[in-house]
Amino acid sequence: MPGVEGFMYPNEIELQWSVLIVLYPFLTGLVAGAFILASLERVFQVQEVKPTYRLALLTALAFLLVAPLPLQLHLGHPERSYEMYLTPHKTSAMAMFGFVYLWYLMAVLVFEIWLDYRRDIVVLSQSTTGWKRMIYRVMTLGSNNISEHALHVDERVGWVITLIGIPSAFLLHGYVGFIFGSIKANPWWSSPLMPVVFIFSAMVSGIATVMLIYMFVTWARKETIDMRCVDTIARYLLYTFIIDFGLEMLDLIHRIYESDESFRSLDFMVHTKLYVSHIVVQILLGTVTPITLLALTQVVRLGEMARKRIYALAGCLTLMGIFAMRWNVVIGGQLFSKSFLGYTTYKMGLVTREGLLMAIVLTILPLIILWGLVKLLPPWPEKNAGSLAGAAPAR
Repeated sequence: MPGVEGFMYPNEIELQWSVLIVLYPFLTGLVAGAFILASLERVFQVQEVKPTYRLALLTALAFLLVAPLPLQLHLGHPERSYEMYLTPHKTSAMAMFGFVYLWYLMAVLVFEIWLDYRRDIVVLSQSTTGWKRMIYRVMTLGSNNISEHALHVDERVGWVITLIGIPSAFLLHGYVGFIFGSIKANPWWSSPLMPVVFIFSAMVSGIATVMLIYMFVTWARKETIDMRCVDTIARYLLYTFIIDFGLEMLDLIHRIYESDESFRSLDFMVHTKLYVSHIVVQILLGTVTPITLLALTQVVRLGEMARKRIYALAGCLTLMGIFAMRWNVVIGGQLFSKSFLGYTTYKMGLVTREGLLMAIVLTILPLIILWGLVKLLPPWPEKNAGSLAGAAPAR
């Protein structure tokens, strides 16, 4: 009967996917969401979010560089991962990820950042000294022409790359939901809405991340936060969050209406093993509360300080809720047997290859990389005005 623990097949007792597989879609979601936010300024001409444009691109790059590491650590022989490029398996969704990842990293994100920063890189290669000068000279790729015409070409090509990058960002994270949704043997995952839910939840988490990073970095630099920018980001976050929550509720209503043979088992699991992570953390704290807080700022006239605090709280709760969603999908989908009779538990280690400590390190690592990228390529154009004014003429 449902609710009995221990009656599982031997190959179902130990979970195959750990917290690192939870972290993987969470990190890729931040990449996609940050890039979508950046595209609002370049493609859709939302000038209010311009202060976060470059920061969003660098944030996406920092998290994208770390995104495959959870998968690499999960593999028994990560040194063999290059073989999927040499002998690709066309019917494997996981194998195709390598090509999607390289396309998005090299052909889209890195190229767009280079085009956007090319003028700054050329100037810095001429104004800096020492090892920094060598790095910037390498980054110019031999292109030192910063004439008005050349910069105009950069702008137009960058716009096209961003336009291509939007569906690429959807593809990067949507395929993660596709992998789960296509596993018909697991009723918790098997849903045609899974890729769409993953895409919108990625947009939510990425927008919230950039908003929080912008507010923190601006505060740390003792600069004034552009409230017009933050208000606009929060408004887009609210709209996207509502769509995301609506899709999740639509999926839930469909499951309740369908009520197949697995529904009783899944319903029991939600009310027991996943009650805290699903009902309390994901829905109440991580979804309903931030939506309510963000909606409050739209209907009630509040001061700047009050809005800042609400945005910070809503952003933190949003990230917590999206991570809980990833946890409930990855871990929750492995807690019940294929017979829908037995249940197991997930025991996460502390200092292991796939334990809590490693997950914390991989979560902090993108922020360290972002700090380095910001030092190398400052996203504050106003701070570079002096050095850019002395730019050498085009060659």
